[in-house]
Amino acid sequence: MSPRYFVVALMGVALLQTHLVYALGLMEAYDAALQNDSAYRAALAEGQSGQEHKIIGRSYLMPSMSANYTLNANFADIATENNNGAVASEYRKYWSQAGSIQARQPLFNLDSLARYRQGIAKTKASETELSLSRQDLILRLFSLYATANYAEDQLALAVAQRDSYTELQRTNNRLFAQGEGTQTDMIETQAKFDLSEAQLLESQDSLSNARNALSSMVGREVSQLSPLRENFRVLPMQPASFEEWKTIALEQNLELATQRYAIEVAQQEINKTKSGHAPRLDGIASLSRNKSDTTSTIKQDAMVTSAGVQLTIPIFSGGAVNAATRQARAQHEKAQANLQTKTNEVVSELHKQFSAVSTSVLRIEALAKSADSARLLIDATQKSVKGGIRTNLDVLNAQRQLFEVKRDLALARYNYLIGYLRLRKAAGNLSVNNLQAVADYFEK
Repeated sequence: MSPRYFVVALMGVALLQTHLVYALGLMEAYDAALQNDSAYRAALAEGQSGQEHKIIGRSYLMPSMSANYTLNANFADIATENNNGAVASEYRKYWSQAGSIQARQPLFNLDSLARYRQGIAKTKASETELSLSRQDLILRLFSLYATANYAEDQLALAVAQRDSYTELQRTNNRLFAQGEGTQTDMIETQAKFDLSEAQLLESQDSLSNARNALSSMVGREVSQLSPLRENFRVLPMQPASFEEWKTIALEQNLELATQRYAIEVAQQEINKTKSGHAPRLDGIASLSRNKSDTTSTIKQDAMVTSAGVQLTIPIFSGGAVNAATRQARAQHEKAQANLQTKTNEVVSELHKQFSAVSTSVLRIEALAKSADSARLLIDATQKSVKGGIRTNLDVLNAQRQLFEVKRDLALARYNYLIGYLRLRKAAGNLSVNNLQAVADYFEK
């Protein structure tokens, strides 16, 4: 046995031992990703930030209070002229104090009302974006999980293929020793065996890379995954028609919902800028206390309480209000155009995934039948070789065909599951329950 072959064999044994020790399930990987995925943690922080928009907007409708206090040292030269024209000069040095508390309550303020509504729309948009991030997490996780799982399948197939060529080598050597085989058969099998070793090493590299990518998302080392169940059965499409899926998507798709909130934010921006021409009415109450406030009130202590209303009427702002309003209207039109663009993209993606899932169902059925046929072909070819009808090369080709069909079948199954989740996301109703349904396709 060559050193290279020995290393590959050891890695295969280690792989089997790892499978017996621990396998990371899909839902366990999801729970770990919720805690460790950096992109989702950033989305959580962004969601927490977005919750403050509605509070900030509401604050513009709430009363505000302010207080101030002033303490001054005053030095005054006072000149007083009497009736006779004589001037008397007096120097005074004294301390003065002034303090006040004022409360202001908006009574009529279109700017504040627009800011309040805008804050609510921004918070709802933030909540929708967080839900969208959860859906993205599900898709990203399963994509990495399926890629790593498919890499494991590829490695298993590569090992099985290598082993089958090893067994065929023994058969060819035995037949050649008995004078029934040919040198050509031995060369052909050796060439296939060498190629299978190279493919095995390539599969090991692919598996290592796929596991590392998944590990970075779940925050732990991944050594083995739960494989797909042998009794893989596709679920019937519910609902069955594309038009029903389209209706659901137009109502529930989160990207469209986010864009609708963007339109509402833009509309309130128009209202906010237009309010620059509107009057503002505030209720004001204040309490002030002044000590020695002026030279004529030295040693006087005055406490004043007042309550009333203040009306502010804008007259001219140099054209800024009109310009800002035009800008806001342009942004509103842009948001509406973006909604139409996003709607077209969502419908296109929905149609793509609906077709992908439908096609995957048929492809899985066809490949499953093809795999059964390929097994029968190998048996028939081996019997034909013994009868002198077929050659060793026919057996090699039949085995290669079986492994290719198994590889394509595994890929079709993963594509079906990914398409199922992507279809749900495009429709806007992808949830952890859908991920659990996909997890049921894997062994526990």
